[in-house]
Amino acid sequence: MNPDEFVLSMLVNNESGVLTRVSGLFARRGFNIDSLSVGVTQDPKLSRITISASGDDYIKNQILRQLEKLHDVKIVEIMPNNGTVLRELVLIKLNIAHKDRAGLMEAVAVFRAKVVDFTNDSVTLEITGERSKCDAFVEYLRPFGIAELCRTGLTAISRGSKTLKYK
Repeated sequence: MNPDEFVLSMLVNNESGVLTRVSGLFARRGFNIDSLSVGVTQDPKLSRITISASGDDYIKNQILRQLEKLHDVKIVEIMPNNGTVLRELVLIKLNIAHKDRAGLMEAVAVFRAKVVDFTNDSVTLEITGERSKCDAFVEYLRPFGIAELCRTGLTAISRGSKTLKYK
């Protein structure tokens, strides 16, 4: 992560419109969201939103304070760089001939990626890991001709026994 990048993790009400209100807060203030992931938690009443953004300490603290004011946001934290597990999922489709697949399969093994779809004219791969690993894999595959690429954005969880809890 670059020095100005930070990751926010929050628990919010699992209701329609919450994501619009959270992302709208960023838009109204002219802050960009670099990545965003959302999913239900162990409590079906709550969703967890992970947002990656960039900015100096003033912007970071401003966003944090504004998010804390939203009724639907139950708790929000800036995830510390050294105390957080960060992962991303990437799906990559390559339209690739059979004769070119041997080199590709070596890369799949080295990067510990997975083949998730294999047809006569295409291969779809999955890789999960830190952003730098995913970026390196994507760059390695560019000469093969990427037909389609989907990324989830970062998701984050604290290391050790620390948890993001609401009450």
